[in-house]
Amino acid sequence: MKIRGALRWRTAGLLLAMLIIVGLPFMVTLSSSDQTQLASAWVIHSTEVRSMTYRVAYVVHDSEAAIYRLLAGDANAPTNARSLRAGNEVPALLQQLRAMTRDNPQQQLLLGGLENSVNGRNILMNQALQRLRAGDAAGARQSLRDADDLFAINPQITRIVDNENTLLAAREAAAAGQRTDGRWVLAITALAQLLLLAIIVVASERQIGQRRLAETREGRAVQRSRLIFQAVREPIALFDADLNSLLVNNAFSELYGQDQRQAQPLAQVGNGAWSDEMLLQRLRDVLLRDRELWDYDTVQRTVDGLERNVVINARRLQQEGEPPTLLLTVSDVTVRALAEQRVTELNRQLEGKISQITDINRELEAFSYSVSHDLRAPLRHVAGFVRKLQQHLADRLDDKAEHYIEVIGGSAQRMAQLIDDLLVFSRLGRGPLRLQAVDMQSLAEEAQALAEAGHEGRRIVWKIDALPMVIGDGNMLRTVWQNLLGNAVKYTGQCEVSRIEVSVQQGRQGDYEFTVADNGAGFDMQYADKLFGVFQRLHRASEFPGNGIGLANVRRIITRHGGRVWAESEPGQGARFHFSLPATDTAGAQH
Repeated sequence: MKIRGALRWRTAGLLLAMLIIVGLPFMVTLSSSDQTQLASAWVIHSTEVRSMTYRVAYVVHDSEAAIYRLLAGDANAPTNARSLRAGNEVPALLQQLRAMTRDNPQQQLLLGGLENSVNGRNILMNQALQRLRAGDAAGARQSLRDADDLFAINPQITRIVDNENTLLAAREAAAAGQRTDGRWVLAITALAQLLLLAIIVVASERQIGQRRLAETREGRAVQRSRLIFQAVREPIALFDADLNSLLVNNAFSELYGQDQRQAQPLAQVGNGAWSDEMLLQRLRDVLLRDRELWDYDTVQRTVDGLERNVVINARRLQQEGEPPTLLLTVSDVTVRALAEQRVTELNRQLEGKISQITDINRELEAFSYSVSHDLRAPLRHVAGFVRKLQQHLADRLDDKAEHYIEVIGGSAQRMAQLIDDLLVFSRLGRGPLRLQAVDMQSLAEEAQALAEAGHEGRRIVWKIDALPMVIGDGNMLRTVWQNLLGNAVKYTGQCEVSRIEVSVQQGRQGDYEFTVADNGAGFDMQYADKLFGVFQRLHRASEFPGNGIGLANVRRIITRHGGRVWAESEPGQGARFHFSLPATDTAGAQH
């Protein structure tokens, strides 16, 4: 390939040299001819400009002469027509002059002055004609004298013509200089021809040396490639169209006991490791139909007597003018196969654990049923007999007995409530999530109305920011808002004015972070780890009623939604409860 590239380079160089030797004189001659034609064109152009300029002056003076003849009494038709020529013909002549000198700003400026003078002269000439028609011959002569005094055009005509002559002389000089340059270029071209011939001879000799150097480097590159081929730890081999070995690397030789110096059919390599007829047919298809073989997984007994899981890849290689060859690579994946077996065993064990967990869940459901029915019946009996005892004794109850009965009844009611809350907590952890688009604004406002019920006499100031839509279980998230806003109202009960704020912001991970802040009793942060536990309370029931399971429900719901819950507070300084939810797109949610 390098030799072909060098030959192409030499051919391109010869063609370029011939192009320069032949083309450059032609271009110089053509340029000289073009310059001559251009110079002739400029001479004609300058002559036309001067002629047109003189014609303007002639027409203006001819009109003035005709007016003077009218003053002398020669009032025939030709004289009247000549007196009007300046007004009729000169504007068109000036327009032609402007078009002819558009490439010359100086001439355009001079033409502007000439045009002003001609226009002024025409105005006074027309005034003279009007006065003459009115019988004021003296006034007509005065107008003509004023036109000649105020609007002289001869100096302007002279400047325009002189400027055009100067331009013509400069253009003729430039053309002469270009002709001289052309002669120099022809002389230099002759020298360049000789120089190029010398360069071609030198370059040819140098190219021969470079080709020899390239051949040496190519030989070294081939040797380096062979070293790399032998150093690769993955078995690689090259076979001819009949599946006889041409080249194998050290890894292939060590794995199958193949002698690198001796050609051997693939079916005989490795004491029959490659005798699988299906595999041999696949490899022949690769050679005949150019079908690549990818990741063919099989088990072979190698020269060391071990059975190995191997992955075989093969593709056809073919150089121009040569028969196809087969490139074969082998990957030993025995360790991976063992790992996959281990993973399969672990999956089987995991399935057993899942089955056990399923059984435990069924037992929990049975336990929940027992709690719901079997434990509630005795509580109902206790509460019922307490009421009957209270009715039976009636007025015979003293204060201590009344107190005992009230404690028994309250405890029974509290235990019933604890059972209900525990069942709710259990269902929150086991029930499926019904994901849909949930309007957090509506849930928060609904929880606000519910939290205010029964507290009509209190002053509660609410501030609820605009809240987004999220993806979640609407009933569970409603429970979250009812617990958090209910707690905010409860723990601000001792404040003269309760202030409760609800806000939201985007977190660093893109999640929504909701916050419920109040100015209530607060709590000590050293006990914050107990805050979200089941039946854990940081205040006495006499101060703030409750059973300590609401925040546990909040944490379980938010955790199941992929978020987290945390709180910040100081005693007497209010509390800030935060929870986060993934900011999932609501477009694909079920409504």
